[in-house]
Amino acid sequence: MTGERPGGAVKPRLVLKGLLMMLTLAALGWGMKVSGFGQALDTHWIDTQIRGHGVSGELLFTALGALVVAAGLPRQAVCFLAGYAFGLGWGLLLSSAASLLGCMGCFLYARLLGRELVLHKFPGRVRRIDDFLHDNPLTMTLLIRFLPIGSNLLTNLLAGVSLVRPGPFFAGSLLGYTPQTIVFVLLGSGIKVDPVLRISLSVVLFVLSAVLGVFLYKRLRHGHTLGAEIDAAVSGDGEA
Repeated sequence: MTGERPGGAVKPRLVLKGLLMMLTLAALGWGMKVSGFGQALDTHWIDTQIRGHGVSGELLFTALGALVVAAGLPRQAVCFLAGYAFGLGWGLLLSSAASLLGCMGCFLYARLLGRELVLHKFPGRVRRIDDFLHDNPLTMTLLIRFLPIGSNLLTNLLAGVSLVRPGPFFAGSLLGYTPQTIVFVLLGSGIKVDPVLRISLSVVLFVLSAVLGVFLYKRLRHGHTLGAEIDAAVSGDGEA
């Protein structure tokens, strides 16, 4: 089946990929709790190095989380672990800080040090994201972050090489990260407290954020594009 799905529905594979990540993280956390296999890992890092260490533990977690995000590893895992370590409130705050710092580090690396490398490797994508962000960088960055697809690392590198101003890009990124940050922090916190309720709620919120991202991309991009692959994915082109 080709063409856009009736009512502009999100292509199921977009949501399924994210749900698979969520379920994998939930299963991992639950297995660590009930089997005892991961207790040493939890105790060694979370309990020994982070939990109960006050500000020093929070700073250590934020710094390591920022490095993970800057290196291109899954930001969702940092959020999940923050929820597991600190609960919903502090987990949301610290994982947001780690995500933003990782984004800033990657962006500034590309702008100050890696410009030639990124331009050489992704010249077409740099032009597209520059065009996409040019007129309204905060709104369009927010739009990119809401999408349930794409590479956080690549977006940061390409934006760093583009002409976008850092302030609106960072602000849009922080706001745009928030829906999935809430989802995965909630998922992580649910391993210890009200697991069925919190994990179920996180699944619902993930689906809603994916739908919102696709809806906004279709309505607000005004002829701009992030690439044929993303356009096809959000419009439902290709096989059902």
